[in-house]
This record gives sequence, C-alpha cells and structure tokens, in this order.
Amino acid sequence: MKEITPIDVEAALKKGTQRTIIDVRGVAEVAEGIIPGALNIPLDLLEFRMHELDKDKEYIMVCRSGARSGRATQFLESHGYTVVNMVGGMMTWEGQVE
Repeated sequence: MKEITPIDVEAALKKGTQRTIIDVRGVAEVAEGIIPGALNIPLDLLEFRMHELDKDKEYIMVCRSGARSGRATQFLESHGYTVVNMVGGMMTWEGQVE
C-alpha cells in the first residue's frame, strides 16, 4: 500500500497540483473540518459509491488517524483503483480545513 504524509499532501495542494482527496470519515466527523476540496465518502458507503470514481485517476484516502483510510486504500486497490493512504490522518493534518 502506497502512503503519503500530510505534509506532502499539503505541499502538493499549495503548489496547485491536482489531487483528488477522499475523506472516509463519518458525516459528524467531517462536520468538524475537512481538507478543502475533499470528497466525503464514508467508509461504510465506499463499496456502494466506488462506481463514482475513475480508475484512471489517483486518489488520496484520508480519515481521522489513517486506519480506516488504510482499509479503504486496500479495498479500492483490490478493485483496480490507484490510491494512496495519508498516514496519520486528520490528527496530524496541519493545513487548512473547511
């Protein structure tokens, strides 16, 4: 499983690098703050919504600590998607939130 640090994600966003971030936390958790531009698909709905994703794109998976996003990364990889897990999750994110 590929991994990326929150610092590298933030640096890419500041450079304007096109990154698609998927936050797999629940709606109540996301209400506390989400990375600007991230798409919220709760982990328990990912299987039912993965058809919304493009297999030709790379996705960065995010959750609170990195555990759920790690499971989401493995799940999507097993279905042919290109995904990277943000280690440490939102607990270690120091960038902007909306």
